[in-house]
Amino acid sequence: MPTPLYNALKDYAAKNPVRYHMPGHKGKFLPLPELMGLAPLDVTELPSTGNLYTAGAPFDEAQRLWADLFGFENCQFLTGGSTMGIHTGLALCARPGSRVLMDRNCHRAAFNALALLDLEPVYLERPWLAEENLIGPVSPEDVGKMLDQNPDIKMVCITSPTYAGVLSDIGAISRIVHAHGGKLFVDGAHGAHLTFLGEMTCYCEADAVVVSAHKTLPAMGQSALLFVNWMELDKVRQMASVYGSSSPSYPMMASLDAARQWLVDGGALDYLRTAARVARLRERFPALKGGTLKLDPCRFTLKVKDGPAFTKQLEERGVYPEMEDGGHVVFICTAQDSDGDFDNLEQVLEELCSQMGDCLPIPAPPVPKQVISPRQALFAPSRMRSLKDCEGEIAASQIAPYPPGVPVLAPGEQITKKELAYLREIGYNMLSEVRTVSGGFV
Repeated sequence: MPTPLYNALKDYAAKNPVRYHMPGHKGKFLPLPELMGLAPLDVTELPSTGNLYTAGAPFDEAQRLWADLFGFENCQFLTGGSTMGIHTGLALCARPGSRVLMDRNCHRAAFNALALLDLEPVYLERPWLAEENLIGPVSPEDVGKMLDQNPDIKMVCITSPTYAGVLSDIGAISRIVHAHGGKLFVDGAHGAHLTFLGEMTCYCEADAVVVSAHKTLPAMGQSALLFVNWMELDKVRQMASVYGSSSPSYPMMASLDAARQWLVDGGALDYLRTAARVARLRERFPALKGGTLKLDPCRFTLKVKDGPAFTKQLEERGVYPEMEDGGHVVFICTAQDSDGDFDNLEQVLEELCSQMGDCLPIPAPPVPKQVISPRQALFAPSRMRSLKDCEGEIAASQIAPYPPGVPVLAPGEQITKKELAYLREIGYNMLSEVRTVSGGFV
């Protein structure tokens, strides 16, 4: 079985070596019995086990197999989730201090990257789908217009799919960005499985894409993949080492190796079965459907009248969804959800049918005013205050309901009545303490 990294770890463990190196459990003992089976594979950088951030076996081959599967030139394993990939990818695609065109729906990790790299954001607004109470896809035409108006911008960052499963046309956007001499970075954290459904094969037209294997594939938590084109591989490794641990988890990386081979050996077909069951759910219950929207075939976004109340009743029946907002409950469906799991979900949803349907209108997220740069705000002297008392203050950290982790306010933006009203309307805890820039800084 071509799992180069996993094979190297097994071969080392089979020698029953006397380990005078990290980790401290020496491959023998972990206090939790459920983890004992991983101990022999949990090693450090050795001649036979390789180094994630340098060239050589077994990582070169393990990562090349993933790159080939996704149609990219190179792949970099990540043990810090897509957060690590977002930071690495933006560092590769944007010059520090430059302006970037950024999807306002990006994850909070992208907003942190703005501060770390001293990037100036120019926000790309997405359309608000009032009938769905959700944001829509990124418009290639809007990307083109923004780049025409801002010819100095040479880097674009977007998210696809969204948490609700809305897909943007990566191929069309890539061609527009490249025609303007720029680079496209895609946060595809929730789309690691899409290639195996024949969806989003044009991911490979982007310059860099990060996917969280752990979100939708059978891989360990925090394991992710950064795919890149047209970049020097040594530079990719270097930037990954800046944002990643110098002691990456070998069991996590072995799970990436094994997940890829499982997909190649036929596991990918199970996503077609999952997609078919999700299509059935969409037909039976009020849900976000395709039509003019391109959707992740395995994401089930249910329309409900009261998201938090509905989710509480699901959990009382032993069903735990990924997230909810005022009018939706989101279910991440993967190849590991059996037909029995789906049957059970359908039965539970039938009991709650009366609480499904359109909720009261949800307003589009506001576009706050940037007062100081993200970097200035994040590293400024700050104080903690109750959100309800923050009108007129400047955010020093993100105010982002999690999940999905998309900031309503980012560092450097002013908190006004408009933002407070929106947060109140979506049910955000107005008594929670948030960090704001100390008075006198600006």
